[in-house]
Amino acid sequence: MIVGVAVIVAVVVATTGGGGKNKKSPTESTGRSQSPSLSLPTELPSLPSGLPSVVPSLPSELPTGLVPSDLRSLFPSLADDEVPYYMLGKGDCFNTDDAQPGQAVRRKCTQPHDAEVVKVSELNGTYTTEAALKKAASTLCEAPLERKAAAQAAGTVRGTLVQYPDTGTYGTGIDKVACSLAADVGKGTHKLTWPLK
Repeated sequence: MIVGVAVIVAVVVATTGGGGKNKKSPTESTGRSQSPSLSLPTELPSLPSGLPSVVPSLPSELPTGLVPSDLRSLFPSLADDEVPYYMLGKGDCFNTDDAQPGQAVRRKCTQPHDAEVVKVSELNGTYTTEAALKKAASTLCEAPLERKAAAQAAGTVRGTLVQYPDTGTYGTGIDKVACSLAADVGKGTHKLTWPLK
């Protein structure tokens, strides 16, 4: 333990108006004041003798079945182009999979794909039922989808896709609605092959 000590020495000098150059007043200091002497320890205290001197090591070989090769193996993996629908943005082209609702597989818009996002909106308000959420999401998407569909060549677009959170997910703060035009909804064979106009 190191202890620091601060010593403050105050010298008060008072002078009087009358007197010669070499005359000292009775209260004026004529020499150096004496400071108390300090003594600091020259060595640190030693450690207690009961502490172990060696840190135990882990076994060099662990069973390979118990140690994952990397952190990603602990979680189900998504393909690099697979994202939750709420991470899609306007102009993103994607495929859907009925087996994984809420997921989208991004595709280049110049390659065959199921749908293209026309608008991403946010829900506001309180919704306690799936029906209320569906109605609010459909209302947000109706006008932008109609405008975009009207600008497409006949037969290009065959449906709409409105993706929105369920009540549990909405309660966690996910409020995005993806409004998309689709070639065929479901298991249709017709695909979009170019970005929408």
